[in-house]
Amino acid sequence: MRICIIGSSKKFFSGISAYTIVMANAFAEQGHKVSVILLRNLVPLFLYPGRERVGKGEYLLDFHPGIEVYNGLDWNAPATWYGALRFLDKQKPDAIIMHWWTSSVAHMQLLLAFKKRMSNRRVPLILEMHEVVDTLEEKIAPIRIYSRIAGRMLLRLGDAYIAHSSEAKEAIVATYKIQPGKVHIIPHGPYNMYNHVDRQEARQRLKLNGFTILYFGMIRQYKGVPILIKAFSQLPAAIANNSHLVIAGEDWGDDPELYPALNSSPYRERILFQPGFIPDELVPVYFAAADVVVLPYLRTCGSGVASIAVAQGKSIITSDLATMREYLAEYKEVGFCRAGDVVSLRDMLGWAYRQWQENGWHQQTNQPGLTWQDITNKYGQIIRDLRSQRF
Repeated sequence: MRICIIGSSKKFFSGISAYTIVMANAFAEQGHKVSVILLRNLVPLFLYPGRERVGKGEYLLDFHPGIEVYNGLDWNAPATWYGALRFLDKQKPDAIIMHWWTSSVAHMQLLLAFKKRMSNRRVPLILEMHEVVDTLEEKIAPIRIYSRIAGRMLLRLGDAYIAHSSEAKEAIVATYKIQPGKVHIIPHGPYNMYNHVDRQEARQRLKLNGFTILYFGMIRQYKGVPILIKAFSQLPAAIANNSHLVIAGEDWGDDPELYPALNSSPYRERILFQPGFIPDELVPVYFAAADVVVLPYLRTCGSGVASIAVAQGKSIITSDLATMREYLAEYKEVGFCRAGDVVSLRDMLGWAYRQWQENGWHQQTNQPGLTWQDITNKYGQIIRDLRSQRF
């Protein structure tokens, strides 16, 4: 089939940028003709928390040769919108897969969706829902109003929707009043694009010793990073002084508890805090150095970081949320703590430390969930069903 994927460019690099690339490559590897339309300048730069590094990164991930890429749409440049419409006309896809993660780009996505709807050649539009409602957008009144209007308009134009878990499906149906039969569950695809790095070299590079706890990814209020810091701070001295807590990821500045928790920790010297964007080449270094990856989320619709941890064979501690339970159901040596509960997470860290003391470091080998071939096959069936029913 001819598949057109709409996602985020590498200029405002994020997990959605990586996901767009990996998905496009997976479809191409299965023999499909793939094209990609990228959203390049997403918002006014002064509104973006990571504005200092926008457009400055060099990334190892890229599209396979043979994938045609339009790069890309800019939020304030109608000429780029026209170019995208012409590109879409030229590609003549059998289906469009649009990644949804923020309402801030809805006007650009709406344009492409309306083009699809008005075309003489009707094409199924599938929205893959990486988020239901972004918490930061909800806090800013003008963006909240815009998001609710433009976001709902766009979502009404979809022919099918992809959720990453049963919990996410329920939230999507309840929030946007979508028919449950239109929402399909396909787990988050594996992030197996990073090499495995020698553990000792990684630990020497980061100057780590003892038991190493890693939080990786964006630092947002709903990610629960202060909960992890407080839990680490409550560990017995004998454990904490033989451990390192590593927090690596871009700080969006929306969590008022982060720095007070960090600065008041009695083990501050054992915390490696690196609140900047982590370039591609360093991602496997952080995971290779870790003994356990901790994801203390307060809510989630899916986790790319968990997918990296699984692909890297890391032990995981995460919040007892339905989405995480569902994704990690078949994964060995995963521990769950109560979301937002410092004592519960502290106890799980102590359990992980004792496991490390007794068994030493070892790498997991089983990888739960679907392969990218499984995912592209499921998409193919959804597209065939839509075309047989309506097109």
